[in-house]
Amino acid sequence: MTADRYARRVAAADWDAVAGELDEYGCAPLPQLLTPTECGRLAALFDRPEHFRATIDMARHRFGSGRYRYFAAPFPEPVDALRHSLYQRLLPIARDWYARLGRDAEWPDTLDEWLAICHDAGQQRPTPILLRYDAGDWNALHRDLYGDKVFPLQVVINLNDPGVDHTGGEFLLVEQRPRAQSRGTATLIEQGHGLVFTTRDRPVASARGWSAAPVRHGVSAVRSGRRHTLGLVFHDAA
Repeated sequence: MTADRYARRVAAADWDAVAGELDEYGCAPLPQLLTPTECGRLAALFDRPEHFRATIDMARHRFGSGRYRYFAAPFPEPVDALRHSLYQRLLPIARDWYARLGRDAEWPDTLDEWLAICHDAGQQRPTPILLRYDAGDWNALHRDLYGDKVFPLQVVINLNDPGVDHTGGEFLLVEQRPRAQSRGTATLIEQGHGLVFTTRDRPVASARGWSAAPVRHGVSAVRSGRRHTLGLVFHDAA
């Protein structure tokens, strides 16, 4: 099955190292999940509105500058296959984080079961996103929270070749440390590679045990060219 191809790519990551980097930085690089050809096909869908349920103009909503589109179901196979495979690998990390924070981890063993819980709670709109940034575009720091049901990790994949198709456009992560100044991390994601990062907050060790450090993410200004990214969120929207 074609879906197995994406599962094998996800499995190729060193998941112990991914968990360690998430604990250290709140984000972690993933290996190549999409080939350049697959990246090009997905990026080209941006100009085919029949694949999407909604389009957001970021400047209009003061989210930054650029546009993004939410996919409508059924999703392109890479989007659906990667979302399912990544959920399985991220689930143990998410459960471990919530155990440290003393929170109940309500996520079941499969993405389909979890999305059914989201839908029963009124979060029925799909959230996989295709984003387009042209020169001068950027994304303000934010968190992708669409209701009470939240999965604490998500993945972004760069569909263009940095330094060739675009300059700038680094992924930004800013963490508010307990009783300390905020810390920023910038990552230039390779074409077809993923970055897993914190959706809302994450556990950090403190003198009083584990504390939840709020985290926001965004994108620095694209200096030239065009940048497309695929965003995979593991909870649906109200």
